[in-house]
Amino acid sequence: MPKELLKKTATEAGELIHKGEVTSVELTQSLLEHAHSLNEQVNAYVSFRDDKALEEARKADEEIAAGNIRGPLHGVPMGIKDNLYMADEVTTMASKIHGDFVSKHDASAVTGLKNAGVVITGKLNMHEYAWGIDNNSPHFGPVHNPWNPDKVPGGSSGGSGAAVASDMSFSSLGTDTAGSIRIPSSACGLVGLKPTHGRVAKFGCFPLAWSLDHIGPMSKNVADAAAMLQAIAGFDHRDPTSVNVPVGNYSAALGESAEGLVIGVEEDYFFKDVDNEVERLVRAQIDELVSRGAKVKKVEIPALAYSEWTELATSLSEASAIHHNDLINRADDFGDDIRFLFELGELFSSVDYLQAQQARRQIKQEFAQALSDVDVIIAPTLPVMAPDIGSAVADLNGKDVDLIDSFIRFTGPSNLTGLPALTVPAGLNGGLPVGLQVIGRAFDEETVLKVGSIIESGDPMGGARAPIGA
Repeated sequence: MPKELLKKTATEAGELIHKGEVTSVELTQSLLEHAHSLNEQVNAYVSFRDDKALEEARKADEEIAAGNIRGPLHGVPMGIKDNLYMADEVTTMASKIHGDFVSKHDASAVTGLKNAGVVITGKLNMHEYAWGIDNNSPHFGPVHNPWNPDKVPGGSSGGSGAAVASDMSFSSLGTDTAGSIRIPSSACGLVGLKPTHGRVAKFGCFPLAWSLDHIGPMSKNVADAAAMLQAIAGFDHRDPTSVNVPVGNYSAALGESAEGLVIGVEEDYFFKDVDNEVERLVRAQIDELVSRGAKVKKVEIPALAYSEWTELATSLSEASAIHHNDLINRADDFGDDIRFLFELGELFSSVDYLQAQQARRQIKQEFAQALSDVDVIIAPTLPVMAPDIGSAVADLNGKDVDLIDSFIRFTGPSNLTGLPALTVPAGLNGGLPVGLQVIGRAFDEETVLKVGSIIESGDPMGGARAPIGA
């Protein structure tokens, strides 16, 4: 099978299958062979489901031949992050402690993909327990960025980002507690959507921080993200944070006209201490939207000054509560970086945590006020570029800055507020992708995706693709 087919988007691949130009079995077999051949170099997969995936593909072909097409992703092969449970199959969380864990149930999001007819090819590498942003795993090894294998792919969903960018998966699911969908999507040149908190049920996803966790798509383009969200969105009573609100028609919301859009820009936080070229590329896309009919309005969110402390106080406290017993009984089985963070989380007092929730409420209120005057807020996704694997710092205009603090600085606020946030490619900086972030109103993923599709239609990447897999 021509390798060019693997470069297709998920919805393009689905259309070819449904037209009979290729079978799901043929496409799945080709993708698996490609993924196996690259995995030593990229290290995106921790496990493959070759036989099960081909059986799912055969079933998809039979259903499609009978005229029973479940949707645009029916028969399309893809891997998923290894903290999403699949019934009677191992889910490791990229950890030693859960290295042999087997769930009795599929995650809600996995059920959504299966109901959409997706073929699941395997489980994708991640930062241990999803608490990290470089995906340098002590248990499964580092994931390599397909744009430059010496660079980190971002995390914690780094395997998902690297797999999609190198055509080892047509699309994927990631999870996001402080940016873990958007960070690797930005670093790997992808579209990544963190939906509104409660839009996608989290039953069957191993938690990092209960009140901050999200599940969402990581894709080659906005249309794929819309189709993926359509498949996984919806209420599930088994998740106490799931919200029973109508699911939109996300694919129908996409468009190319910016006429009448009002774009919010928050200068004091989102454009402070940013890589010069990243800022230039993001502002260029804002200018492009204006040239196509959008208006820009400055917004102010003063409480963002407290967002970094609030995010860490919340996430570390909740994560440490989840892992408390293992910290007591199996501390040496954690990776060093994860153990340090979980131990740090135990130092926060109840007063610290509750004060963080008060700050969080203020941040939410100010975002709601700002978004009452604009359609979306646009910002850089990351203020710095991906560093070399093993580095704890990133370069900010010639100065070393802490990597974790920098990578989550612009993404964390949308976890605190629960607002939908999308990253789309905005261009290249030194041969590496730069992401632009679109933040919207609660449960208004349609507008966020529409703005993303408008930006994408201008082809900011100029057709560039990651060298590995290209």
